[in-house]
Amino acid sequence: MTEAIQQLRLSFDARLWVYTVVGTVLALIAGFVIAQFGIMGMAGLILAPIAVAFIVAALMQPRIGLFIYLQICFIVNGLFRILPITLPYGMLADALLVLSLLGVMINARKMDWKQLKSPIFYLILGWFVYTCLLIFNPLSPYTPAWIFAVRAISLYWVQVTMLSLLLIKSRQDIELLIRLWLLWSVLAALWAFKQQYIGLTPGEVQWLNSGAAKTHMLFGHLRSFSFYSDAGQFGAEMAYATLLATIRLLEEKGFWTKLIYAVLAATLFWGYAVSGTRGALSVLLVGLPLYAVLRGNIWLLVAGVFLAGSLFGILKYTSIGGGNYQIHRMRTALDPEDESFQVRLENQRKLDEYMNDKPFGVGIGTSGDWGRRFAPGSFLAETPPDSWLVKIWIETGIVGLAYFILIILSAFVVGYRQILQLKDRQMKIAMASFLAGFLGICVASYGNPIFGQFPTNSIMYISIAVFTTCVRFERNTSI
Repeated sequence: MTEAIQQLRLSFDARLWVYTVVGTVLALIAGFVIAQFGIMGMAGLILAPIAVAFIVAALMQPRIGLFIYLQICFIVNGLFRILPITLPYGMLADALLVLSLLGVMINARKMDWKQLKSPIFYLILGWFVYTCLLIFNPLSPYTPAWIFAVRAISLYWVQVTMLSLLLIKSRQDIELLIRLWLLWSVLAALWAFKQQYIGLTPGEVQWLNSGAAKTHMLFGHLRSFSFYSDAGQFGAEMAYATLLATIRLLEEKGFWTKLIYAVLAATLFWGYAVSGTRGALSVLLVGLPLYAVLRGNIWLLVAGVFLAGSLFGILKYTSIGGGNYQIHRMRTALDPEDESFQVRLENQRKLDEYMNDKPFGVGIGTSGDWGRRFAPGSFLAETPPDSWLVKIWIETGIVGLAYFILIILSAFVVGYRQILQLKDRQMKIAMASFLAGFLGICVASYGNPIFGQFPTNSIMYISIAVFTTCVRFERNTSI
């Protein structure tokens, strides 16, 4: 017994010596890093273990990587206005997608690869191939512009679709997606209220002063943008989340549950209102009636049409709330003589003449922000597309626009047919709300380039993959 105790003591002393040496070395390294880089070094030391944990989780459980990616998408475009350190935060999304795809490869034997045999996935894959071929477009002025811009146009889409088909397998995954989405939307709305009624952070003020004030300070009123890329993107996502909360309000049975969703819908709708994004109103005006048709419930159809019709009628034919700037701003969305709308039409007439002999477009990355960055002063850089569809037309030509619209129409038709086959009530509610919001966002994308921006693009990509294959959730008896 004495010898055993002695051996344990020696073993403990040996481990203690090792731990002491390792701990001392790590402490010296930490001290050196902090001395050299200050607060940034300390932040790096704190975040490094977290980053390693995320990397391991994404590789071992790629489903976790996909859901982390979705969370990052909500904040990635606003981090540079909140954090004092300027970094390429957008690369976080790219890194998580790559890690998740590597995780899928590592766990290849566990994947049900038959899920990729979807006509919509093949169409999206074809779209990615088409945009890759456009790198050889002789009209494209600068290859690096293509490298940066193709991510939002097709690369993220094909990656997220593939991951969603392989990794989202259960009703629980769908419910988790919806809850996380609503949580982030509420947080975004609260931050927008803070901007509107309390004030902006120094980073947000600097962002406005650098040029964003031109579109975000109108007649002395701030268009809140929360922690999203801009007010247009924020407003569209708020409208989509409002639609989702309103549908839950109409469908849920319990009083307290209805009350919670009523508060959520009101909060999110006012988040949409303070964004000043007029075009996103179509998400509600289109989404509610379509949802009611999908559900096949006459009373729900009446309620949906009534809500959408009332909103349209109040804004179009009355002056109710005319003294409130946000309500006045929404009302102008229904005015065909609105000055901003007329400017957009004039820009489209100019572009129509310019694009007349360019069936494959003038190159990905030549319009919008990337055009201003890589080709400042050019016609396209100085003529805002003001629309995702117009952007696709400019950069990929009428051929690309036709292909893009084919994907949208195919996704709608396939999703509509799949939803009609569902028997499970909760699953049908979730899928019908996805499809209704999808169509609303597509309509809104005519007025704003929102389809390809975080976080709406990620929500759209995941929901398209899910609602076009939703019958599988009922066929799979293990979920």
